[in-house]
Amino acid sequence: MVKKELRAKYVLLREKMSADAADNYSVEIANQLLKMPIWDFNYYHIFLSIEEKKEIDTSTILTILQGKDKHVILPKMNADNTLANFLLTDNTVIKKNNFNVPEPVDGIEILPNKIDVVFVPLLAFDKKGNRIGYGKGFYDAFLKDCKPNVLKIGLSFFEAEEQITDVYESDIPLNYCVTPQQIYQF
Repeated sequence: MVKKELRAKYVLLREKMSADAADNYSVEIANQLLKMPIWDFNYYHIFLSIEEKKEIDTSTILTILQGKDKHVILPKMNADNTLANFLLTDNTVIKKNNFNVPEPVDGIEILPNKIDVVFVPLLAFDKKGNRIGYGKGFYDAFLKDCKPNVLKIGLSFFEAEEQITDVYESDIPLNYCVTPQQIYQF
């Protein structure tokens, strides 16, 4: 399937999902992450969920990261479709932007080449590790600036599609994608 069709399909599937199911699946995804060999790094980039779009609730993952004394990096969307990345501290102020994305107001900026692991938001992914987001290109631009060996981990309520047929050269594939049922490695 092409991205446009898949995007519409998965937005609809999320809309139909109950809040309880989304909460339970989010916890199951966090539990799956605990089985992975990804916890020896220092800098972890994680998105904060858009409640209105029924995104995966990343608060449990955030709690795990803080419990393991990891440096947590939060993204902030820039007007030019890039992300600024800020260290989460006790003084970090979180505010929703115009797209209802919770993000830090400001703080200690961390360059992408310092980040070891990125939890990547997505709507859908395929069995080759290609992902579909909302189509603005924020994460592809950001991942391009990360170090070559950064671990890219998608988080999805749903299992892999067979193939996304209109993948672009600028699309950056995932290393892993975690669903409530399984861990995909690419």
